Amino acid sequence: MTTDATRAAALLKDHRDSIDRLDAILVYTLAERFKQTQAVGKLKAEHDLPASDPSREARQIERLEWLSKEADLDPEFAKKFLTFIISEVIRHHEQLQK
Repeated sequence: MTTDATRAAALLKDHRDSIDRLDAILVYTLAERFKQTQAVGKLKAEHDLPASDPSREARQIERLEWLSKEADLDPEFAKKFLTFIISEVIRHHEQLQK
């Protein structure tokens, strides 16, 4: 292997190691987020509150779009990502209300 190829392989490994760590952070962060939303869902079920809060959801999407721009992340991707998470949270809340 040439020196350039060796350096490239080492850099590739470093980038992939970093990606693996970030994936772990994402998974644990999502798990913590869902623990909190489950607590919210239980509270809503106990007090007969609606599973969905469209005005809060809209504010959260707007906030995430702003944050994504600040972080130099595609706002459309961020919106799709949060929309998916919100739909999962609502689904869990609806299950708790049955």
